[in-house]
Amino acid sequence: MARRTKLMEKVERDHNGQPLERLLPQMINDQGLTATATALGVSKATLGYWLLKLGINVHRVALAPGETLEVKRSS
Repeated sequence: MARRTKLMEKVERDHNGQPLERLLPQMINDQGLTATATALGVSKATLGYWLLKLGINVHRVALAPGETLEVKRSS
């Protein structure tokens, strides 16, 4: 587990103690990177640093009409 900064701990507390490892992917998938950074009150650079620090990968995928994408979580 990555060491938390005071700002990271504050964001977790503000979101009912939900760990950033779960919170960030969910928010980014729902809102996108820029909106997530704005909602959390941090810069895009800070959000990017957190993603690197926590080992969270963000990939953009382009799908043609009719194509689908399935994401599987490993246990």
